[in-house]
Amino acid sequence: MRLTVPIPRGIESFFGTRDENLRLIESGLGVTVDVRSDSVNLDGEDRQVHRVSQLLDDYGSIIKQGHVFKDGELNGYLKVVVNDAEVRLRTLVDSGKQRSFGKKPLAPKTVNQRRYVEAIERHDLVFGIGPAGTGKTYLAVAMAVSALLAKRVSRIILTRPAVEAGERLGFLPGTLQEKIDPYLRPLYDALFDMLDADRVERLIEKNTIEVAPIAFMRGRTLNDAFIIIDEAQNSTREQMKMILTRLGFNSRMVVTGDLTQIDLPTGVRCGLMEAAEVLKNCEGVTFVQFDEKDVVRHSLVQRIVKAYDRYNETMGTARQLTLKLDTQHAPAPSAASSAPASPTEGWTGASDIAATL
Repeated sequence: MRLTVPIPRGIESFFGTRDENLRLIESGLGVTVDVRSDSVNLDGEDRQVHRVSQLLDDYGSIIKQGHVFKDGELNGYLKVVVNDAEVRLRTLVDSGKQRSFGKKPLAPKTVNQRRYVEAIERHDLVFGIGPAGTGKTYLAVAMAVSALLAKRVSRIILTRPAVEAGERLGFLPGTLQEKIDPYLRPLYDALFDMLDADRVERLIEKNTIEVAPIAFMRGRTLNDAFIIIDEAQNSTREQMKMILTRLGFNSRMVVTGDLTQIDLPTGVRCGLMEAAEVLKNCEGVTFVQFDEKDVVRHSLVQRIVKAYDRYNETMGTARQLTLKLDTQHAPAPSAASSAPASPTEGWTGASDIAATL
């Protein structure tokens, strides 16, 4: 189908920097977009051409209403619309206006972010698992602040394992709170982005917002609270079971983590990985899996995540091949080596026995 759509003045910003939005639409919907001075020629399948035409209509009406898209905001919306045929640009923008998370309104920028927010609204326990920069923690904190301001919960509890990222900082100076604050700084950053700093400090003083390591949760029952477990990939299996069983009445819990950035010591079982296996069929528990397409930080972060995924896949395949070849060419054990050693073989005398005892 070929369709010519007239474009009003001021719609040039729709195309994005260096026409990045047009390239996104063309690659995602399989439609060729030819921009003229006063119109756009669309060429592709009927359904996809109508979707692009609807996109242009929605954008024109939104701009006429005075809405201003911030840096990267429109591109994020378009990614959702391109990947989900049931979503319209107008719906996303309107839902963003209706969602007030403290100081500013937010709207999901990808399909999985949208599913994540909807899952948090509907379920009491949600796992958000995926790479860095996908908004797992940020959106969870935003939903927690929204629930607190709407008085659906009476407090927010933010917790994460106090594990260094590959370093050993030694003994830190200061009070207990000052010692653990560096580990919890990402949670504070998200809070300060949603609420004024003075208000955050007052809420923390009143224990309406509590930020603490997982180790402080033992033996507690968390009623009427919104609980966020961040960096859960660094929790042990014992910690994960303990924190999940703290969930009380009228409470909601969100667990976030990135299974590609585990900082636990070698040989320690990851609690998040085990929970994903144990609870995958548990009623009332929802898992939302993010990937590199959901990265909403600098565009380079998305390419970095993708490059690491390709590298890990390549190394994993090479290692499996090496192990297979080593097994095929391994020498057969000789009769002497396969025979069980005698109890006294290798002993040289009573002194060796005494030393061993």
